Amino acid sequence: MHSSLPARHPYLSPDGPRVLAHRGLVTHHDAALGVVENSFAAVAAAHAAGVAYVESDCHLTADGVVILFHDDDLSRITGDPRRIADVRLPELEELMAERGGLITLPQALETFPDVRFNLDVKAAAAAEPVGRLVAPHAARVLVTSFSDDRRRAALAAARAANAPLAPATSPGSATVARLVAAQSVGLRGTVRRLLAGVDALQIPERQGALRIVTRGLVRAAHAANVEVHVWTVNDPDDMERLLEIGVDGLVTDRADLALSIVNGR
Repeated sequence: MHSSLPARHPYLSPDGPRVLAHRGLVTHHDAALGVVENSFAAVAAAHAAGVAYVESDCHLTADGVVILFHDDDLSRITGDPRRIADVRLPELEELMAERGGLITLPQALETFPDVRFNLDVKAAAAAEPVGRLVAPHAARVLVTSFSDDRRRAALAAARAANAPLAPATSPGSATVARLVAAQSVGLRGTVRRLLAGVDALQIPERQGALRIVTRGLVRAAHAANVEVHVWTVNDPDDMERLLEIGVDGLVTDRADLALSIVNGR
């Protein structure tokens, strides 16, 4: 690797390919028992399967606790229409008790010290507390968000909390859109500029009819010492095909299946 390139963040060491358990791991058996995504049980199942990386999402409760939860409200997971921001932790714990158990961000970081967490900041109010909480664990955390403002706010909070190094990070959707456009018309300088300061490019293979992941984009990211992680990849043929073109990580609901494919290469 050229000496002018940035050093690889410890989050991305050793080299991949990486399997990132999307919201933990919920097997068919666990789902039949009522276990849901982003629950304590889902994170524990991913860890038990040998997954090194868990992708999850962060919201802030009414009493100021960061929890791992994807949606803004409880309707899809529990049938309760209230927003996460309007419900206090004890009630959320009760609602999730028979669904695999609620897990807070501090619990996740402390209970699973050898898991690396990929955290998507879903709410503006969660950005500062997420950054503060992950600061002591920055070597094993990647902070991302569809919103670059939320992502940057979390990174700034980690720095303010005296993190020994910045958490790894992946750009938001607006930056990704500019990057894909620049790559498509050959603006190499713009591509390099947009990739500066990020560690991984976490993207879907397609956005509607538009193909996002191409060999050219993977090469451009690798030239900047940036990894490419693709979400959400559940089909084994797709996993094999994406690994063949050089992607570095698979974000998947089938982490058990993806591990067998990666380990078999």
